[in-house]
Amino acid sequence: MSSTMPMRVDGDLFDAAKAVGAVASRSAAQQINHWARIGRELEASPGTSPRDIQRVLAGKASYDDLGERGQAVVRAIWDEQMAERLARLDLAAEFTRTGRSWTEADEQGGAVERVPGTAV
Repeated sequence: MSSTMPMRVDGDLFDAAKAVGAVASRSAAQQINHWARIGRELEASPGTSPRDIQRVLAGKASYDDLGERGQAVVRAIWDEQMAERLARLDLAAEFTRTGRSWTEADEQGGAVERVPGTAV
């Protein structure tokens, strides 16, 4: 059975973990643990270097050129990046700001058209 130990983390890291963790249904502590496991896997992988991972993430190298562990690390990082972007995404606010209408599903699954400036 694993045990937990208290530790201090930077406020920025905690805030990021809290935001990303909420999207992934994790607490901030669980998210930090998740990131730590990714780092551990990366360091434990003799065939994959952080530089190789960064080149793939920057679009300067092919994902297919990485080994299985390197690909797993890249997928985990991509998942984190997508979760962060989704956490910041607010299409209703963007559409309202630009005056565009949109359609979404209500609680019963019916289509509801939203028009900026009108009551719901």
